[in-house]
Amino acid sequence: MARSLTLQTARKKAPAAPIRNFRSVLNFLNSRTDYEKMTRVGYNTTNFNLARMNRLLAGVGNPHKSFKSVHIAGTKGKGSTAHMLAAMLTNSGLKVGLYTSPHLTDIRERIQIDFEMIPEAEMTRLMAKIAPVVNKLAKDEPTFFEIMTALAFLYFAEQKVDLAVIECGLGGRLDSTNVIKPEVTAITSISYDHTAQLGNTLDKIAEEKAGIFKPGVPALSVPQSAEAKAALMRVAAKAKAPLRFTGKDIEFSYRFECSRATGPHIRVSLSSGSTRYEHVHVPLPGDHQAINCGLALSLLVALKERGFQIDDQKAIEGLAKVRIPGRMEIVHENPRIMLDGAHNAASIEALMRAIGQNVTYDSMVVIFGCRSDKDVAGMLDLIQLGADKVIFTDAGSPRAANPAELAAEYMERSGKMAQVAATLEDALDIAERAVTREDLICITGSFYLVGRAKEVIATRYASPTGPVLARA
Repeated sequence: MARSLTLQTARKKAPAAPIRNFRSVLNFLNSRTDYEKMTRVGYNTTNFNLARMNRLLAGVGNPHKSFKSVHIAGTKGKGSTAHMLAAMLTNSGLKVGLYTSPHLTDIRERIQIDFEMIPEAEMTRLMAKIAPVVNKLAKDEPTFFEIMTALAFLYFAEQKVDLAVIECGLGGRLDSTNVIKPEVTAITSISYDHTAQLGNTLDKIAEEKAGIFKPGVPALSVPQSAEAKAALMRVAAKAKAPLRFTGKDIEFSYRFECSRATGPHIRVSLSSGSTRYEHVHVPLPGDHQAINCGLALSLLVALKERGFQIDDQKAIEGLAKVRIPGRMEIVHENPRIMLDGAHNAASIEALMRAIGQNVTYDSMVVIFGCRSDKDVAGMLDLIQLGADKVIFTDAGSPRAANPAELAAEYMERSGKMAQVAATLEDALDIAERAVTREDLICITGSFYLVGRAKEVIATRYASPTGPVLARA
């Protein structure tokens, strides 16, 4: 039976056990309504309720009012932009909070200060403060994401961060994070995703994302489609938020290079106000990451204009250190395995292009699993542009698409053969038999699948390349 569309009927009964250890924290969170795991979610003010979020925050002292922040929304590139900005700020000597979602293997990945995950003891202590407030709001109980957001805000406030980089969860207008008054807001690339909730046109999706704009607060965006751009400008004008676009209002360019010393890479140049960045090396591969890097640099300039003391040289040195788990991450060399949480059609397209530009291989086997509420047809059409062989498997989430149905649709659309594996382990068995040392296995389609892959690969192979959880 599909889960209900409403919070009231989807809510589980709260556990009576007090918060005493990290296990009880997880139990408490897992007993809440979690829209990330639900098949159908109604996008309305019953399920996504800022009044409820404000009541929760008021119960713990309104921590979001005691720190400065940057707010980032968009379809793809939010996490990468947030990580790049946070890395530059941290290396400049600021104490920086970072709130992102979803996580891959550890829930604490979502809440970090200076790229250190919140300690289990701290999370336990703070949840012990929040849980009684949640229980008092039983008639309109906060969700998993609302509780996690409140915990992040409380942690950042108590730790007195100089700035918090906050990534929106779903949309923007009704997202639980949209209670902050940021120093600057940003919109990454907008494409089709969560159409059942946000709308089936780029105009409607962009309008929802632009719901984070605030009066007088500078807003920045990357180049957008004409439809999305018009919507952003319309909402910005109504909100009286000064909006600028990289590549138009902010001078921005990038170029692909390849040398023996550094291999294939992209450099960006950006000029805004009195600040100019020349030929900055983008730390992550792909044209899409160059766009994200330009936005992160624009945010850095905006923060300087707001009075933050930032050393440009140190900031660029910090940018060079960025490595993000689950973004074109090579986790094993023999066989060579890459993980990427590309979870919509635009992200799959960017991934295929980036692999083609940056990775040398003879043949690529893609292990793919995604959620059923995604643009499955669009993702399948784009996978075939780069994959020599595709193995479909369960993405590992409650909303996972049926692998056999994915394979059938892929073969119908592409005219190519595909295989089905009941589990990720089975998919890896098939892939290993099909590849040689010069080939590439790419696991993609869902953050849930990538998170599961990190766990499986960490135990499956004796010496994975690098740490299981790389950090920026």
